[in-house]
Amino acid sequence: MTSTTAETPMAAAPEAADVELLIGGMTCASCAARVEKKLNRMDGVTATVNYATEKAKVSYPAGIQVADLIATVVKTGYTAEEPAPPVTSTPEDTADEDPELAAYRERFTVSALLAVPVILLSMVPALQFDNWQWLALTLAAPVVVWGGLPFHKAAFTNARHGAATMDTLVSVGTLAAFGWSVWALFWGDAGMTGMHDEFRLTVSRMDGASTIYLEVAAGVVAFILLGRYLEARSKRRAGAALRALMELGAKDVSVLRGGREVRVPVAQLAVGDRFVVRPGEKIATDGTVVEGASAVDAAMLTGESVPVDVQAGSAVTGVTVNAGGRLVVEATRVGADTQLARMAKLVEDAQNGKAEVQRLADRISAVFVPVVIVIALGTFGVWLGVTGDTVAAFTAAVAVLIIACPCALGLATPTALLVGTGRGAQLGILIKGPEVLESTRRVDTVVLDKTGTVTTGRMTLQEVYVADGADEGEVLRLAGAVEHASEHPVARAIAVGAAERTGRLPEVEEFANVPGRGVRGRVAGHEVAVGRLAEYTADLPPELARAKDAAERGGRTAVVVGWDGVARGVLAVADAVKETSAEAVRELRALGLTPVLLTGDNRAVTEAVAHEVGIEQVIAEVLPEDKVDAVRRLQREGRTVAMVGDGVNDAAALATADLGLAMGTGTDAAIEASDLTLVRGDLRVAADAIRLSRRTLSTIKGNLVWAFGYNVAALPLAAAGLLNPMIAGAAMAFSSVFVVTNSLRLRTFR
Repeated sequence: MTSTTAETPMAAAPEAADVELLIGGMTCASCAARVEKKLNRMDGVTATVNYATEKAKVSYPAGIQVADLIATVVKTGYTAEEPAPPVTSTPEDTADEDPELAAYRERFTVSALLAVPVILLSMVPALQFDNWQWLALTLAAPVVVWGGLPFHKAAFTNARHGAATMDTLVSVGTLAAFGWSVWALFWGDAGMTGMHDEFRLTVSRMDGASTIYLEVAAGVVAFILLGRYLEARSKRRAGAALRALMELGAKDVSVLRGGREVRVPVAQLAVGDRFVVRPGEKIATDGTVVEGASAVDAAMLTGESVPVDVQAGSAVTGVTVNAGGRLVVEATRVGADTQLARMAKLVEDAQNGKAEVQRLADRISAVFVPVVIVIALGTFGVWLGVTGDTVAAFTAAVAVLIIACPCALGLATPTALLVGTGRGAQLGILIKGPEVLESTRRVDTVVLDKTGTVTTGRMTLQEVYVADGADEGEVLRLAGAVEHASEHPVARAIAVGAAERTGRLPEVEEFANVPGRGVRGRVAGHEVAVGRLAEYTADLPPELARAKDAAERGGRTAVVVGWDGVARGVLAVADAVKETSAEAVRELRALGLTPVLLTGDNRAVTEAVAHEVGIEQVIAEVLPEDKVDAVRRLQREGRTVAMVGDGVNDAAALATADLGLAMGTGTDAAIEASDLTLVRGDLRVAADAIRLSRRTLSTIKGNLVWAFGYNVAALPLAAAGLLNPMIAGAAMAFSSVFVVTNSLRLRTFR
């Protein structure tokens, strides 16, 4: 009895589960809100739907199945499915174009080719030959029916669920204009030979029977398809960060089996397998070194500029690079448990949580669309009641729909974005899409990654200190000769620096590597040692001891050089600050931004770099997960944070920040996770990127204010019968031209 009582609560306790669903059929932010609302109405379900990534993150109790969640989404008018398991991609796979993007491009291309002649024939009386209207009908029909099919389908789906979006207005407006044109051609006077369109300011009785609006129907469809294509193209890049992260890892690995090396795909690695990593190769997965000694370059993963010496017993991480000797590693974590996979998960979570920005046009249309439809129906009813003339009433109602058709609203964002991004590309700035621009206006703090962003990311020889009586040139030649035989990054920095300052280096004999301590060799008859070997570092001359301490306090790596048993000099090696970084920090401050230096490097190095470039706030010695926490901590303090970085370790922080800027010289993962990419790798471009983004956002808002204001002003005129639908179509076209012209001003950005 006691046993039963103890087990009952455990059996009854419901456990929540999480699932990620791919949502299809969403065309605007209001669609995402509708799906989210329906899912959250289910008992115990908590859902967040992201329109940009087209995903829903759902937490649900034990009594509900994933099939129930999918059924709810389907009943709402959309599709849902669980993501397919990841597969190993090939270059051919990644090159394939997104089907949605290809479909929009095809529809726009065909529609534009057919719509242009219709617009010219309708708007230029000199081109109107006998029976031109029938050619216009032939060209416009496929544009309205086939080109506009996505809008018609979306409008029908929304109508079934009692909702209206911009798709509704596009569909109703174009179908009404096309339907009236067909009626006027077949049953009115518009199909007669010698028919010409005439412009009239007002709607007169029986006027509509001889007027067609084919250019309006075809032109609106073509313009809106262009906007959808541009939007789909920018959304295509949103999911590339995870692909870039996972593709950084090794694709195959040499596993030791039965004393022999067997090359197998990384996916076949299991915990406990031992594999070989040669110099220059990526370490396939997280593990422990069981044989060999080397230096591991972890800059791609941790941001640490100084390679880490490893030997038997040292832990190593997948995707880091073996920069020295041969290693044998035993796998301790594989697949989804590796640090790289966990970082990919961080990026995914950060992207899914970044849903605060909603498209401005959708916010306006959420109220605007149903109001316009009501006004059109009211116009028809009032005219019919007052005049009793069905044709005049329908003509006035069509004028309302056409004057309100959101062509300019649809063009406001993509045209400004297209011009702004084109100008940005000329200046070395890549803007991902319209959803990133609002953050640039609010940003007040800029977090700068150190390695590869503020600094060059390469170890260089900074200072040379010599003992009393020693010759600097000789110290450099002998040290450079020995280090030239080593593959360690610090050794390469010394060898390159010595060669640049002294010329050709002498040959080394009897070279030997002392794991974790340095190197030895015979050069020009001297037994030379470079590194941290005990016989030279234990009893340094006072001047060298002071130099070594000063270098290390300044954040540099100090290496002792000696020969024939006597210490002769100290070489200071460090990651050099870029020449333009100090100027870039000043420009960012001029924009009202507070700079913060964030890095995985040690505090002494970081503070030295911060002092050199003029940054006061420093966050040092952080792991990749801590970088995300640091950004979130600043956000919790009420700051709007921009992040500038270049490494894999920055990818999650870039996605978490309100605005992510990636250096183009960095990794693909960082670039894809960011909102803005600085192609030239010059930190000064970060200030230009923020200024250009703010200007582009201002242009978009100006376009939207014009487009919406034009609709508000023109709707009463159309409803009162003071605008012929042809005038309404011309006004709508002018509104679009104004929006495009206003966007083109971004080409003058300096």
